[in-house]
Amino acid sequence: MKQKICVVTGSRADYGLLRPVLQELRAASDLKVQLIATGMHLSPEFGLTFREIEADGFVIDRKVDMLLSSDSRSAIGKSIGLGTIGFADALQDLSPDLLLLLGDRFEIFSAAVAALIACIPVAHLHGGETTEGAFDEAIRHSITKMSHLHFVAAEQYRQRVIRMGEQPDRVFNVGGLGVDNISQIKLLGRTELERTLGVSFLEKSLLVTFHPVTLEPASCAHQLEELLAALAPLTNTTLLFTMPNADTDGRRLFRMLEAFTANRQNAHIFISMGAKRYLSCMKWVDGLVGNSSSGLAEAPSFRIGSVNIGDRQRGRLKAPSVIDCEPEREQIKAAIKRLYSSEFRVLLQQVANPYGEGGASRKIVETIRACSMKGILKKSFYDCP
Repeated sequence: MKQKICVVTGSRADYGLLRPVLQELRAASDLKVQLIATGMHLSPEFGLTFREIEADGFVIDRKVDMLLSSDSRSAIGKSIGLGTIGFADALQDLSPDLLLLLGDRFEIFSAAVAALIACIPVAHLHGGETTEGAFDEAIRHSITKMSHLHFVAAEQYRQRVIRMGEQPDRVFNVGGLGVDNISQIKLLGRTELERTLGVSFLEKSLLVTFHPVTLEPASCAHQLEELLAALAPLTNTTLLFTMPNADTDGRRLFRMLEAFTANRQNAHIFISMGAKRYLSCMKWVDGLVGNSSSGLAEAPSFRIGSVNIGDRQRGRLKAPSVIDCEPEREQIKAAIKRLYSSEFRVLLQQVANPYGEGGASRKIVETIRACSMKGILKKSFYDCP
């Protein structure tokens, strides 16, 4: 009988990373893939991106609708509760042998809780990382303690998961999944990208992604104001904005971006580009600006620079291509100026991605196939020497 591996995806971002894993799972003759879509995938406001999953040829076995039409702290807390209820039902129906979860979002936390109570083993991807400016940090580490297999992106993260008490022989350094996507997706040429986006690139171009900093809710809007003030004078630069995540105050930030782009011919906002267009943008733009993990995990593979604003990604491994700055307009301007400097452009040619050279999805599936699930639910705490 085939082993049933259930994968949960809650956003365009994690689906982009999970796509090569899903392909590897589907190709394995001794495994049966189950797929649950939740979170932003099911929201018209965020583009109903579950359709992109289906367009890729994957069957969605269950949809867990959990997002409320609000991004207040109370609404996010209630969404977690709704998600736990929905996942409890979905997991009871699907009865998987292993639940595969990626990352640190609150939707994924709900799935982990439901699996814990249902006695379903969990494989967690991209644990051990730190994001000191977001409550994702605590969610990620919580999921680690509810998981039984761990697939991390770097040796530093492997050691951190082990220090959290996880058995070393259950923690595997496979590298970053973002690198797999880059090597497997046939990216668009510049002309085709411009056509699909409905945009003509100017002399310069920047990809801008700014998400809520959930541990600093009072300052999120102010931080975005500072970023937009720094970008406003760049009239010779095409600015490609992507929509913020469905986190606390995310809708407020989206309204600010809509207002900024409304009367600027060089500024454009997209609810969802999809992985192919987003990665294609990285291939052709001059750099990334904002606080997205893609500026750290994927951008170095394209040898482009990233202006990383504020604390949202603080603590993560960073290549020399990442320019850190405070969320203050003059610092952001200085960072963008450095991104375009001839000295920095020379440095970029020597950049290596600290998250590896690819192959993570294949290693994950090979490990899952080789691991015995017998007795895996009863975990013992590993005390480091």
